[in-house]
Amino acid sequence: MAYELYYWPTIQGRGEFVRLALEEAGADYIDVARESEGVAVMMRMMKHAERPPLAPPFLKDGETVIGQTAAILLYLGARHGLAPKDPAGGLWTHQIQLTIADLVAEAHDTHHPVGVGLYYEDQTAEALRRAEEFRGDRIPKFLAWFDTILARNPDGDAHLVGRALTYADLSLFQLVEGLSYAFPKATARALKQAPRVAALHDAVARRPRIEAYLASPRRIPFNEEGIFRRYPELDR
Repeated sequence: MAYELYYWPTIQGRGEFVRLALEEAGADYIDVARESEGVAVMMRMMKHAERPPLAPPFLKDGETVIGQTAAILLYLGARHGLAPKDPAGGLWTHQIQLTIADLVAEAHDTHHPVGVGLYYEDQTAEALRRAEEFRGDRIPKFLAWFDTILARNPDGDAHLVGRALTYADLSLFQLVEGLSYAFPKATARALKQAPRVAALHDAVARRPRIEAYLASPRRIPFNEEGIFRRYPELDR
């Protein structure tokens, strides 16, 4: 039975972290909201499920429904060899994923620092202030932490955890992709100080299934409706 992924059909957003794991695993899945009437189906699921998710993404596997990106990846990682089998390694991978989620939220808040219900144009002055700290402090701090993890991995610096690819590696790739779209200047500067992160990003992009996915119409282009948005005035 195919997995059913529920996420907005026109943006990468948080759903893209799940798509990358499904693609790398070669898993059979349906991107439900991109099907005919799919958004309506997704909204009914959120309204009527016994344990309703607050928001997409969520994944349906038979009768099991999992919300929250990190929880979905924890579930998929254990089933598709994208996480260590030992409990300590699995927990460490999950911790890294949650940290990635922290930076994703901060990236979103650069263009919506006051409220998600307001337009960017309603909070541009605040966004300029928020983005200045994000560029100068937060991107370098997080990328340096990921670089340190790679350097300290006892099994080598090719992966964040162990000697094999995990969903955390895929998510770090997507994080760098998003930051490079939204903040190309600031991210390029930070990556010069985090060479292992840059190398991991490039290695993931060359993986056969990921490379094929990135070149396919299944990969939605970045745009100014998602989490990572390019406003040139925010990137200096």
